[in-house]
Amino acid sequence: MFSRRTFLKSTLLALAPTVPGFLARTARAASPQRDGRVLVVIELNGGNDGINTVVPYADEGYAKHRRLLRLPKNQLIKVNDQIGLHPQMTGAGKLLESGRLAIVQGVGYPNPNRSHFESMAIWQTARFDLKDRDSLGWLGRGLDEAPVAGGMPSAVFVSGGQMPTALQGRRAIASGLTRPEDFVLRLDEAKRTLPPTPTLPHKGGGGASSPSPLVGESSLTPSPLVGEGWGGGDDLATFVRRNSLDAYLLADRMAEVLNVQDKKGSSYPSSDLAEHLRLIARLIKASIGTRIYYTRQSGYDTHSGQLGTHAGLLQELSAALLAFLDDLAAAKVADRVVVLTFSEFGRTVHENASAGTDHGTSGPVFLAGPGVKAGPIGTTPSLLDLDPKHGDLRMAVDFRQVYATVLQDWLGLPAKATLAGDFERLPLFKG
Repeated sequence: MFSRRTFLKSTLLALAPTVPGFLARTARAASPQRDGRVLVVIELNGGNDGINTVVPYADEGYAKHRRLLRLPKNQLIKVNDQIGLHPQMTGAGKLLESGRLAIVQGVGYPNPNRSHFESMAIWQTARFDLKDRDSLGWLGRGLDEAPVAGGMPSAVFVSGGQMPTALQGRRAIASGLTRPEDFVLRLDEAKRTLPPTPTLPHKGGGGASSPSPLVGESSLTPSPLVGEGWGGGDDLATFVRRNSLDAYLLADRMAEVLNVQDKKGSSYPSSDLAEHLRLIARLIKASIGTRIYYTRQSGYDTHSGQLGTHAGLLQELSAALLAFLDDLAAAKVADRVVVLTFSEFGRTVHENASAGTDHGTSGPVFLAGPGVKAGPIGTTPSLLDLDPKHGDLRMAVDFRQVYATVLQDWLGLPAKATLAGDFERLPLFKG
């Protein structure tokens, strides 16, 4: 397999003589990121019922508040003498048994908002005031503080729908796809050229942008080269050429990934989430240099008939996560990867009249991978000592503590500047 340095050089040679000097220098400076740590984020969209995910079976309040939705104690996957996982989370149970699953309990934020849109915006940006939400996400801000790697995106969204705000930064490149073919160019090698330098004003006036030559959904955010601003005409021309070259490099790299078959034994269940994680595993194994991957599982807004729907979702999540980490372990790259799973809020403690639950507050966050400290972290919120104002769970852990720990201790990115505050880190990772 090509090293990233060899790949960049060979692609630039194919594009010569249209490649400007500064891009050639970038290629010479590019270095492989084969050993870099990777974060994979799974968003559980809709508001996951954490109480029936990590079940506080020893809490008297569980039987009191959950009658139709109560899960039998003898069917739970026991974590300890207080809590157990949903019976359908057998994959997660195996991860826990093998020391690859951490459960952070009671994660939320002060003065919780029960709107899907508002709560997700808070989780995505780590900002509470609308005036502070500038379309930048917590991961994008973090990646903005890291060196820009030429060619490959810093973050990739693998799913349908809109690019998560969490990945948006000022400099870092974030791209979206649902399959590797989305990045294969229609243009053959003979027709590849960089766009000519546009005539642009240095000050004032509107800017010009070049259409992406990629097939499928793709989003490349402005990310000038280190040391190369783009405040004026020449700089913006440089940026346009950079994005075009990035597109060619990424397309060629994805074509290479397509030609690499999964190793024998990489078996995944049949679900959209599993397919997304399979693709992410292929990209990680191909060592394209991306640091963050993000995917989404929808359907957690269980206002009615929750038992069957919720069980199916957790089974899909659990099985896909186990297959993903086993796949990476077989390829001997699992030690570099941690998976973070979150939802915008939990569900109400009380079940409703439609055998479902409504929008609540805090819930569990999972981290999975060989590098995590396995088992429960934090105190399980009491179902008898509820918030008197709304009768919901009290928050035990601020989600920004989880973010700070992931940024600082796993990715090596500055948490304080990214989160606009200093948050106590948690014991999530092995030393």
